[in-house]
Amino acid sequence: MGHSESLPPYVDADDRVILFDGVCRLCNAWCHFILKYDRQRRFKLASVQSREGQAILSHFELPTDHFDTMLYVEGRRAYERSDAFLRVVVQLGGVWKLLAVLRICPRVIRDFFYDRIALNRYRIFGRYDQCVLPEPDHAGRFLDADA
Repeated sequence: MGHSESLPPYVDADDRVILFDGVCRLCNAWCHFILKYDRQRRFKLASVQSREGQAILSHFELPTDHFDTMLYVEGRRAYERSDAFLRVVVQLGGVWKLLAVLRICPRVIRDFFYDRIALNRYRIFGRYDQCVLPEPDHAGRFLDADA
């Protein structure tokens, strides 16, 4: 997607940050998946509705009022849609690395299918009335400007 000359707000050079829609049930399930399978604690999470998420979206000149994709940030670089998903799951290791084979499929096709799910996620999976808060045992896993 994009590369920036400067680091996004709240992101360090070696950070790997996954931005997700905090009211989307599918997106929250994705976060729980990351929390469970990211045993190396490589990734930090931030909802797009949070102060940190909004600042990162603005940094990459992405909309801050509607969210159609997951954003994955590695230092100065951001990835969207199927590229973001694949970069994350491959780094989880184990059986999840096998999903790297999907990279042989052209991005336009991968993103077509990604978009069909993303654009219909509320209708298919539902939504919460407000962002789900992290649980106490997830300390350090969420990007937090106050930490």
